[in-house]
Amino acid sequence: MFLRFHRILLLGVKNLFLHKVRSVLTMLGIVFGVGSVIAMLAVGEGASQEASRSIESMGSANIILESVEPPKKPESALSGQQLPLWRQQYGLTEGDRARIASTIPHVWRVHPEAEQTDEVTSPSARVRAILHATRAEAPDVRNIRRVEGRFFTSLEHDRAAPVCVLSPSLARKLFPFGGPLGKTIRIEADYYTVLGVFRPGSDDGGEEAAEETAAAREDVVYLPLTTARTRVSHFVYSRTEYDSLVVCTEGTEHVPGIGEAVEALMDHSRKSRDYRTIIPLELLAQARQTQRLFNVIIGSIAAISLLVGGIGIMNIMLATVTERTREIGIRRALGAKRSDIISQFLVETVVISLVGGLFGVAMGLAIPGMITALTNLPTVVTPLSVGLSVVISVLIGVLFGIYPARRAASLDPIDALRQ
Repeated sequence: MFLRFHRILLLGVKNLFLHKVRSVLTMLGIVFGVGSVIAMLAVGEGASQEASRSIESMGSANIILESVEPPKKPESALSGQQLPLWRQQYGLTEGDRARIASTIPHVWRVHPEAEQTDEVTSPSARVRAILHATRAEAPDVRNIRRVEGRFFTSLEHDRAAPVCVLSPSLARKLFPFGGPLGKTIRIEADYYTVLGVFRPGSDDGGEEAAEETAAAREDVVYLPLTTARTRVSHFVYSRTEYDSLVVCTEGTEHVPGIGEAVEALMDHSRKSRDYRTIIPLELLAQARQTQRLFNVIIGSIAAISLLVGGIGIMNIMLATVTERTREIGIRRALGAKRSDIISQFLVETVVISLVGGLFGVAMGLAIPGMITALTNLPTVVTPLSVGLSVVISVLIGVLFGIYPARRAASLDPIDALRQ
């Protein structure tokens, strides 16, 4: 049995080599089809992982509240005693933080944050950066990862110490000729000692993921909340007390219930809807659902190329049957069975599709790398997409080769020899 299949395989390959150019042109449809499937899925997977990484960096067990300026009232509704716009307060407060922490069960911490932008000056540079006022537990709550040095402590926070932590990008810009640790920067009229360099990261994304996440927020100065509130005018005169509150739950299983409880508590205690709720766990589920739909769509589009390649294989093999009618007649007259003829033609179509699939895999692996190099878009080639593309290419060779093979085997030996 093995020897018989071996002979059929050698005969099929020999026939393909007799028409090298035609065989190569027939393969191209499969090559481009497989390559496009792998490349498009790689782009989709890269975008999905980047979105998931950004969402996960918020903390899947966290619920984030953000201050939102309420819509302005129409002029007809304004009273003569209304405060000027710059004095109207809105958003999240210390009262909201204390109320959530003391009222809702399974909440182990409510972490406040505030942000402004201002110029940061060092002896050699001046850079406009994000001033991120936070507390000492920020590295655990926000997945901020250490590069060098340390974060400020609870004691330094409580004492409103003039200390800060820089992001890697800002550290390089402010201190291009040496390390920033122990040196000072100036914000407005005050000087701050640099304690460390930290960057946003992800627990499961690794070093590369941390670099990509940090790129979204390049120039950041982390300050103690108390320090910012007493020393930086942007925070002293801000219309919001906190820009965000991160509600840390005891586990992801508590997130849906706590999210509803936080919404109900906030709505009950506030006159206007001057906040919004972000639940990273729900965003992550939505992102993954969207990615599954996206994969189906782009996979279907790319499969059209494979379908075209399969039609090309069938067209060429039908022409081959017409060309080799006399050969088929001679083989049948010498005792070849219908199954031998079918096997020979199927071997030829499968070899074409398999070799084309392998070249397509090579092209599919090269294209994502080129996309990443030229556009900086993340791409991820998964083993599943490679394996699936090769299997599909072989199946196309079988499916589109069956009809020409059966047609060749159904030829009458006498008619075939007469032709």
